[in-house]
Amino acid sequence: MPERAFALAALAAIVLYASSALYPGYRLHDHEHLRRRTTASFKVAVIAALGAILLPEGTRLLLPILGFLGLGLIVQPVMRMAARGLSWRLGIWGERAVIIGACNRIPAIMAHFTDHWQYGIRPEFSSPDMSERSPHNEPSIALIADDTGSLIAELATMRRQFAEVILLSDTPNLKITGLRPADVGGEIGIRLAIGGRSANSNLVRRVLDLAIAIPATLVLTPFILIAAAAIYAIDPGPVFFRHTREGLSGKPVHVLKLRTMYRDAEQRLEALFRDNPAIQAEWSKHFKLRHDPRVLPVIGHLLRSSSFDELPQLVNIIAGEMAFVGPRPFPEYHLAAMDGEFRDKRRSVTPGLTGLWQISERSNADLELQQQLDEFYIDNRSLWFDWHILLSTIPAVLKGKGAC
Repeated sequence: MPERAFALAALAAIVLYASSALYPGYRLHDHEHLRRRTTASFKVAVIAALGAILLPEGTRLLLPILGFLGLGLIVQPVMRMAARGLSWRLGIWGERAVIIGACNRIPAIMAHFTDHWQYGIRPEFSSPDMSERSPHNEPSIALIADDTGSLIAELATMRRQFAEVILLSDTPNLKITGLRPADVGGEIGIRLAIGGRSANSNLVRRVLDLAIAIPATLVLTPFILIAAAAIYAIDPGPVFFRHTREGLSGKPVHVLKLRTMYRDAEQRLEALFRDNPAIQAEWSKHFKLRHDPRVLPVIGHLLRSSSFDELPQLVNIIAGEMAFVGPRPFPEYHLAAMDGEFRDKRRSVTPGLTGLWQISERSNADLELQQQLDEFYIDNRSLWFDWHILLSTIPAVLKGKGAC
């Protein structure tokens, strides 16, 4: 009886995962995978609960089955990642897709999907002239990388030739941010998504932020104090650093950090600019230095590479000045390099402890890529997207990718 119940629960999970298009799950963002996985697991849990109520002696199996499903929710992403990686190495992962558009855009699009192979797109170049393409051995998917309208007249022909035609959005050099299909009065329409700015979703975000930040602060405070003592031992002086940044609606936020640099860091930076123009050029592009002599030895590098120096910002989160997920609050000199329209867009959301560009590129991202990733997050903001970013921050920090 128990073995049969567990087998039925596993079978129900597989069926519901498959019905949610998670096998193989091509062309889905990771946060959409997370949403579908969690929703399918919840449905299986409901089915298990109903079975426990209706079947004889089913109640004694309810908790073990729910525990089994909960464990599966944790293990399944790891197994999926391993299976997907193995399939990619064997050359059996992904769907062939032709990219149709302006020749100057196609190399960037192909490089994007080659680097991000997890989407399951194997890009191939194809001429935008429909008459030049042979129908033999043609991929069944066409990706349209053109926002000029020059290919609109060809769409009817493309729909006859390809099983699926996809208008790309939010890819390198193609900015149609927030474009989503929507059901409008029973008809399929297109709308520009606002991205989770309702009062209800903001209230849920705030409750979740407090639910995580308060216990995390209690647990981490002793470790923060130990790090503060190590900073003082190397360079006596204030161990915390407060810097005014721009927050929601342009309100100033006094961001709290552990000090990881010498107290005279600003003077040292000015001397570096005078002595080495190459360092000034690197600073102008990233607003960071890969090998920064201002950083305190050992403890400074350790805190920055692990992002531990950011943890005092839990206080900012509790105070409501910041959230766990959102665009990072940048200094004024960093924001000054961005255009005014984008700065207005950033002011529309609460700044975060972590964000999309932190898990995607960390501090390797230049100014243009930072702006693209922040725009994508703001336009596609949702609770599921936030959870994906929050969960992905842990492996990004452990790898120390791009941190300095």
